[in-house]
Amino acid sequence: VADITYIRLKHSFVYLAAILDLFSRKVIGYALSLSLEASFVADALKMAIKQRKPSSGCIHHSDQGIQYACNEYTAILKEHGFSISMSSKGNPYENASAESFFKTFKYEEVYLNDYQNIDDVIERVPYFIEQVYNAKRLHSSLGYLPPNEFETQVKTCVGSLVKGFP
Repeated sequence: VADITYIRLKHSFVYLAAILDLFSRKVIGYALSLSLEASFVADALKMAIKQRKPSSGCIHHSDQGIQYACNEYTAILKEHGFSISMSSKGNPYENASAESFFKTFKYEEVYLNDYQNIDDVIERVPYFIEQVYNAKRLHSSLGYLPPNEFETQVKTCVGSLVKGFP
């Protein structure tokens, strides 16, 4: 699932595009930008693809924002064999997992900091995503495990099952 949010600075905004693996709730791609141009959203997608190397048929869900519907973005999705899913017009409930991540991000990171400039954001946001949200933050939907630990347990379990087959 993919979405965009903003981070308020003293005199402007920084935008965060994030892509989450819906199975583990892990943020697998993200990018920051001073503008809402589609290229930064494509950068988040490229990061997610590089990290996950998804197989053809993977479902990519977003809202109908111009960044997700533009030729540059949909071409990347098609090139990698994604099925494209988009929320109904004006319905944030259909992208609730991404919205939930952004609520957590704002309450546990953004509202606790006084970012003065983009350098502050560039320093803090990757730390929060990689070291806090993915590595330490417990999720009730994951049996109160952080995403990284949940994925490790799933891989271990699947690996044991596969080894047990003749």
